[in-house]
Amino acid sequence: MTVSLRPATKDDLMAVGALHQRSRVAAYSSFLPAEALAEPTPEAMGGYWVQRWAWEHDDHRMTVAERDGRLVGFSYLGPDDQGDPATGLLNAIHLEPDEQGRGTGRALMIDALAAMRSRGWAHAVLWVLRENGPARRFYERGGWSPTGEQRDEHIGTALAPQLRYSREV
Repeated sequence: MTVSLRPATKDDLMAVGALHQRSRVAAYSSFLPAEALAEPTPEAMGGYWVQRWAWEHDDHRMTVAERDGRLVGFSYLGPDDQGDPATGLLNAIHLEPDEQGRGTGRALMIDALAAMRSRGWAHAVLWVLRENGPARRFYERGGWSPTGEQRDEHIGTALAPQLRYSREV
């Protein structure tokens, strides 16, 4: 009944996409409209990850979490999106909705920070949706702090303001 982590393979990506879509709907439905979360479909999200992995697998790392042989979460990291060579970007941690509060997200975060250290990065950054209070509290408990930087992204047709967080690795 314990969670195990392993490097993702291309065979995981369609399942990662479906999990990613379920995670987004569960996490964002309290502050984003349903129509914004209806797309992409789980299959389209899987296709997105297949395509993204094809371009980024050399300098990015995806880790999947499994419980009893079932994919229950993933993390994705790579170089800083602002070009700082001493900084890694935690692009994502997503969990199955029923996996929340079981320590899986924390295990994925600890693993991601260790991977960043092993790549020689001294700092880590991430972007989190401003309205996603549970995620912000999760990262703050993990030692992350807001930098004051903000950006606006779209999820479907909805504007989704994001905050940048950082911490030492």
